[in-house]
Amino acid sequence: MLRLGEKGAIPQRDNETYAIAPHIPCGMLTPELLRRVADVAEKYQVKAVKITGATRLAIIGLKEQDIDGVWQDLKLDKGAAVGLCIRSIRACPGNTYCKLGQQDALGVGLKMDAAYHGKQLPGKFKMAVSGCHLSCAESWVRDIGLIGRKDGWALVIGGNVGANPRIAQEAADKLTDEGAMAAVENVIAFYAKEAQKGERLGKMIDRIGIEPFKAALA
Repeated sequence: MLRLGEKGAIPQRDNETYAIAPHIPCGMLTPELLRRVADVAEKYQVKAVKITGATRLAIIGLKEQDIDGVWQDLKLDKGAAVGLCIRSIRACPGNTYCKLGQQDALGVGLKMDAAYHGKQLPGKFKMAVSGCHLSCAESWVRDIGLIGRKDGWALVIGGNVGANPRIAQEAADKLTDEGAMAAVENVIAFYAKEAQKGERLGKMIDRIGIEPFKAALA
């Protein structure tokens, strides 16, 4: 059996086939990429192609011997789907496309993805960027979330979903795009330095409080 993460292959329920989740920054697709995925699905007779919660495309039901060929045909990087690292950044359409968007969620999200996707950290780490208070990218339940407002970005930290879901806490507001990127960098750096192995950011806040994170933003 292939090792998890070695080839981006995730064992499936049947214990015979695998899924892969190529990296698609902020879920932005092109017609050419969609055709490539469709060609791969037909060529390797996959069982399903599923849009994931992280806005990737999971290609499901691959035979072990086909995985190298699939990656070659897709011409895509592997998505950070497992392990103690920063996963794919979620982003809504923001003010690029959505009439409700207050800030450029796609632009900032793509910059964050380029800077941080796959970065190794003490624990699993998820981030999201929402262009308005409706938080369609679910920024309130991510380790780091940005939420667009008329006067800039709000930074929220410590949220997560799962067995013990929690809502993030606001750590800063009225941030410019550059200020938001700097704040994200500071939170990640503080977490990387101070977190215990396997500790999610929310659990770290439970342990030490939110004030040290706010101090790191000053």
